[in-house]
Amino acid sequence: MRGKKLYKITFLSGGKSYELYARNVYSSELWGFTTVADIVFEEQKESLIIDPAEDRLREEFQHTKALHLPIQAILRIEEVAQRGSAQIRDAESGEKVTPFPMPPKVR
Repeated sequence: MRGKKLYKITFLSGGKSYELYARNVYSSELWGFTTVADIVFEEQKESLIIDPAEDRLREEFQHTKALHLPIQAILRIEEVAQRGSAQIRDAESGEKVTPFPMPPKVR
């Protein structure tokens, strides 16, 4: 029997590119948004090795029931067979994916 579906979501937020894993991704009830729910983090083991990016993401999203992401901020949604490492990167770090144009920032 095949396990639950797992999705890798890559999106932009605050000048950073986020990669998260979640069990549910669907169109939000909010117009123009996609909902990402049941975020999956690596099991915390009692070991000396801690991935700082994973730990930062866990800290930021640990109490989040669901993210409502604007569709313009989403770079990619992939259905994957197994979980990789969740990451935060600078958005300008050589990404080969060009995001949908965003409106200019108002000062």
